[in-house]
Amino acid sequence: MNPSSFHHISGAIFFIHLLFCLLILNKTKAAPTNQYDICPNTTTYTPNSTYETNLKTLLSVLSSNSTTTTNGFSNYTTGHSPADTAYGLFLCRGDVSTDVCRDCVTTATKDVLQKCPNLKVATIWYDQCILRCSNQSIFSIDDQSGPVILYNIETITDPNRFRDVLAGVLDDIVTRASNNLSGKKFATKEANFTSLQKLYGLAQCMPDITSFDCNKCLRNAISSYQNCCDGKKGARVLYSGCTFRFETYPFYNTAAIAAAPPPSLVLHPPPPSPTGPSISPGKGGISSQVLVAIIVPVGASVLLFIIGFCFLRRKAKTKRDDTKDDSAVNEITAVESLQYDFGTIQAATNNFSDDNKIGEGGFGHVYKGKLINGKEIAVKRLSQNSGQGGEEFKNEVLLVAKLQHRNLVRLLGFCLEGEEKILIYEFMPNKSLDHILFDSQEHGKLDWPKRYKIIEGIARGMLYLHEDSQLRIIHRDLKASNILLDGAMNAKISDFGMARIFGVDQSQGNTSRVVGTFGYMSPEYAMHGRFSVKSDVYSFGVLVLEIISGKKISDFDQSNNVEELLNYAWKLWKNGTPLKLMDPTLEVSYSRNEVSRCIHIGLLCVQEDPDARPSMATVVLMLNSYTITLAIPKEPAFFCPSKTGLNIGQGVESDQSTSKSIPLSVNDVTISELDPR
Repeated sequence: MNPSSFHHISGAIFFIHLLFCLLILNKTKAAPTNQYDICPNTTTYTPNSTYETNLKTLLSVLSSNSTTTTNGFSNYTTGHSPADTAYGLFLCRGDVSTDVCRDCVTTATKDVLQKCPNLKVATIWYDQCILRCSNQSIFSIDDQSGPVILYNIETITDPNRFRDVLAGVLDDIVTRASNNLSGKKFATKEANFTSLQKLYGLAQCMPDITSFDCNKCLRNAISSYQNCCDGKKGARVLYSGCTFRFETYPFYNTAAIAAAPPPSLVLHPPPPSPTGPSISPGKGGISSQVLVAIIVPVGASVLLFIIGFCFLRRKAKTKRDDTKDDSAVNEITAVESLQYDFGTIQAATNNFSDDNKIGEGGFGHVYKGKLINGKEIAVKRLSQNSGQGGEEFKNEVLLVAKLQHRNLVRLLGFCLEGEEKILIYEFMPNKSLDHILFDSQEHGKLDWPKRYKIIEGIARGMLYLHEDSQLRIIHRDLKASNILLDGAMNAKISDFGMARIFGVDQSQGNTSRVVGTFGYMSPEYAMHGRFSVKSDVYSFGVLVLEIISGKKISDFDQSNNVEELLNYAWKLWKNGTPLKLMDPTLEVSYSRNEVSRCIHIGLLCVQEDPDARPSMATVVLMLNSYTITLAIPKEPAFFCPSKTGLNIGQGVESDQSTSKSIPLSVNDVTISELDPR
């Protein structure tokens, strides 16, 4: 062999060795990044039970399937009897490799047992995959539970241009993901935002749902983002059935996506020449065939080396940016990022003019405002004698800022300057539920479908507070005036000034400072200071009966020999005539089964024994399933506030250690110090 041939072969060996090293380096992957997990404490299993055995078998099978799946998705079922059957599935992000998918699913199958111990229902999200487990079938179902919204706190300097580009990207990826016939309901897109900056988008659905359900899920996810984080540089919305994300940097594997040919494109090699390849001697006496055998591997090695080098650099940059993004997401809870200056709020409310005032209570006034960008806001200006210090005020802001749900009013920001303490919320054009429900001129706007929708919305919002949020929140003042209504009459729970945060394993608390509104307060809380999630359930039950009857609980005044609302509803139920409770204006729109079922649920919620009351998870299930047989309610708790010198519907802040009561108006808000979790 001549020297020239030797150098060619040596070069090929060198590049092949270098390529091998690059492949080894590429095998070193970062651990899967946990984004969020939901562990609703609704159904539990006993350790060492048949269900636990089935669940562990299920997770083992899913972990094994992650090494063989072709589209990053798999579902499985274990168990024979309905009571012990476990269902599970995983979905990997559409651009990740089989190895990354396997590592993510393997991690998830281990983490889920630690993050959601002894729970039958669990969802755990990672940057690269999602894993779900349940004791009921979750396959081929358009599940839009959630959403979980994560966003970058940095805002765009040119929001109008950004919205236009983003709208085009989202519309494109939603359409393509919904109609993807290649086995993955997955799509990505990049577009130029400025001459120096691009926008990247990704959408994905569970591949076993229909194209219609995928489209609907993604559109709802986009709507959730727009209501939450408009103008942010990046965001992701996580539903159980779909997800979308956008950023101003490439967060997905652009090289893998670019390398994949379209599903309809099939490449065929050209047919061989019938006479066979021609052979001609080269200058060094080596045939063209030999030169091709040497040059092609060398060229391929050089090309692969360049691609591998660029990929590693891109991956390193993406990892740095991901780290930056994770840091930004973690900073969502930094309250300073939500702070407005006093001058901005003063201008938005026309210097807090009376014309802009839309509500008032013992602890401050609420004003309608409009920011410079045209966004309407509700501004709650606390009075200077509200009794809350700066740190406590920030704690409340921090609490509400962490709560993201379609049935909770959204906090936009706050102002804390000198003695001024101001909360800025999204504006609700239909004000609060009591303004319409209890107004003889307005309540006709609330037909039965709207009232049922409001009941469902309140239930879902309370379930989120009790079990599905990052914190376990006890509201303690759920009533009609604290339910706001948006333009579509969607219920939004508001006023978290009295809310208490529970620890993970805490089920109830005690206080010597009772705050709330008589009639809505559970008797164990009003008389003994004991509060729990079941205290909120009691308030929800009262609220349901008010919504159905169209009457305030304070309208049933015992001093005028009119039976109290709960007693009246209970007697009608016992007599077999519960529909007599219904607001007469509902006669033309009501569903007999739905109204009767809601009255039944309301009476279950106001039972005297807190343990007999259903959880909010059970309430949501009862509202959405007619296959569940409801328990027979026991007699409600009849608490007589007249013994305290106060009336039903009257607010109270009571220090039981001194037996001192301070009456407040119905719409007052008491701000209480929050207990850290």
